[in-house]
Amino acid sequence: MLRWARKYAKGKGWILNPDRDKLKTVIRGLARNRKRFGERYCPCRIRTGDAEKDRAIICPCVYHEGEVAKEGQCHCKLYFSGGETPPKTHH
Repeated sequence: MLRWARKYAKGKGWILNPDRDKLKTVIRGLARNRKRFGERYCPCRIRTGDAEKDRAIICPCVYHEGEVAKEGQCHCKLYFSGGETPPKTHH
């Protein structure tokens, strides 16, 4: 899953989250969802159980490009715009 995400990010000119722990958490969530549900559902969004509706949240989800363009990162904080220092986030 990590190799797939790296390759995808590189193709977009992006980077993956440089915080290894946060990156590992998201990658683990994607892998778990793929094993459990058969798709790489975004671990940061809620599945409805309706395959048609949930298609929008299969990673890379339909929202990620706009989020990276606007905010410099996607909602899950998996993808960051390339080469820039990611914005600080508070949780």
